[in-house]
Amino acid sequence: MTTTLRPAGPESREPDGGRSRDFTVCVNSRPVGSIRLATDRRHGPRTGRVVRLEIDEPDRRRGRGTVAALAAEEVLRGWGCRQVEASVPAEAHAALRLTTVLGYTERNRAMVKTLGEEPPLPPGVTVRAMGADDYAVWQARTRDEYVDDWVARGLTRQRAAELADADYAETLPEGHRTPDTALRVLDADGADVGWLWVRLRAAQGRPAWVYLVEVAEPHRGRGHGRTLMLTAERECLAAGVRSLGLNVYTANTPAIRLYESLGYRPTSHEMTKSLL
Repeated sequence: MTTTLRPAGPESREPDGGRSRDFTVCVNSRPVGSIRLATDRRHGPRTGRVVRLEIDEPDRRRGRGTVAALAAEEVLRGWGCRQVEASVPAEAHAALRLTTVLGYTERNRAMVKTLGEEPPLPPGVTVRAMGADDYAVWQARTRDEYVDDWVARGLTRQRAAELADADYAETLPEGHRTPDTALRVLDADGADVGWLWVRLRAAQGRPAWVYLVEVAEPHRGRGHGRTLMLTAERECLAAGVRSLGLNVYTANTPAIRLYESLGYRPTSHEMTKSLL
């Protein structure tokens, strides 16, 4: 039996070069599922994405999904993509096994926690809201780090800077006074040792979200990351929010251990594979 992808509609093109298309997964011309492919506009048109892959129940566990995923890679190569990405829900164990077998590796994961009672902070630390001066220094530094991160992942510096500026304009339109946002500085023994950025509202199907937890390098390994996370939970509870999510890179093992110890659990795994 031959598994193929048949276009299910016209290809969509975006002004910035992005493209997407739906396909029907067929076995000997018989429809058995569907798949949607797209280029990831945030990463540039050289990054493809399996947006959705579904195989009808009667045809599952027969290798249809594996062949469809491999055929999708060929489509993306034809589009000029150099890598492919896919988001796998944490409960989709079969899909996670499939992507792993096909050579995908986890780059990062989303985690979430249902909040309970307000946690106390350890003695000897204070937390303050960012003022205008705090924000100016913090924003300039974190923007530069954000740009460097995107450049390391293959974007040009110009494109990375454009992406950074667009993201800050969207998420912090009023700077340190942006509504439904907690921007905090952690002070220990008279020194600023950490910074916190939390969105205190649900958006795009996600819960309240930790955008950034950062501890100054000389002060790491002293529990300040945990204190910042407890601060994030306190801010959410004070705002009437009972669920808090975050993103963590797989290579950041200390952060993953911290979040797991605080009760955060994965909701999705972001998988990636080179197409070269």
